Amino acid sequence: QVQLVESGGGLVQAGGSLRLSCAASGRTLSNYWAGWYRQAAGKQRELVAAISWSASTTYADSVKGRFTISRDNAGNTMYLQMNSLKPEDTATYYCNVGGDYWGKGTLVTVSS
Repeated sequence: QVQLVESGGGLVQAGGSLRLSCAASGRTLSNYWAGWYRQAAGKQRELVAAISWSASTTYADSVKGRFTISRDNAGNTMYLQMNSLKPEDTATYYCNVGGDYWGKGTLVTVSS
């Protein structure tokens, strides 16, 4: 059974930073593709950043240069470092592993 638990969300002013974490149990993240998605109110869920088993990364154009995805050496925790946050980054952020497993999400609110 794979369980994913996100944490690190909260309220931050525009220009601030947050670091999200996704703790995985039942699966070693480093063996799989994994990604961070977000869903704002009234909008579709979108892929924000992804990291492959080989540690190559990809980012949505809207977050390039501001967000960084990474994972720890043990491969059981994935991170999303978010800098220079904007109000339009406000959303619930979800981690996904292998395209199959989802966490319950963590809310990020960026005030202007």
